[in-house]
Amino acid sequence: MNGSMTKWACVVAEAELSGPLPRRWLHSLGVSQRATELAELMGRDAELLVSAAVLHDVGYAPRLAVTGFHPLDGARFLRDTHAADERLVRLVANHSFALLEAEERGLWAVLAAEFPLLDDQCLVDALVYCDMTTTPDGAITSADARLVEITSRYESGGPVGRFIRRASPDILAAVGRVEAALAGQPR
Repeated sequence: MNGSMTKWACVVAEAELSGPLPRRWLHSLGVSQRATELAELMGRDAELLVSAAVLHDVGYAPRLAVTGFHPLDGARFLRDTHAADERLVRLVANHSFALLEAEERGLWAVLAAEFPLLDDQCLVDALVYCDMTTTPDGAITSADARLVEITSRYESGGPVGRFIRRASPDILAAVGRVEAALAGQPR
């Protein structure tokens, strides 16, 4: 996938993540590789998915961390600094059930108002699948193993710990829908 949006997205993500957060950059590369594997399934939205995949964690970049909530910080950066495609920005803002984590952080109304969730379940599920089947180092993993890994990194009573417990059923359902589609089963 080498369209102009994808090339731009890779340049932006690398510039923001590779130096200060090399492991996060490896994860983003791995997530984008997973997205390229879904190209046939995604059809005309394949480039959008790959671009969102490589940019989904750009808000972790230290210079962009304004609120400390990476989906919101990343989406604002893409919108305000780069005037990025609206669907791309909304995917980044809402990746992997970010609205649930935003609620845990008291930012639900802000995220929902600025970046409404896309009304495209296939695209939303695909980004969840790519993120939640990729390790922090960019390797392929199962969604179950990824959820265990995330849980092990955060305090259970903190916002991410609470979020991941709440979101796990939704994450597993989204991954299951994509895996079914990949297997040629009805969604």
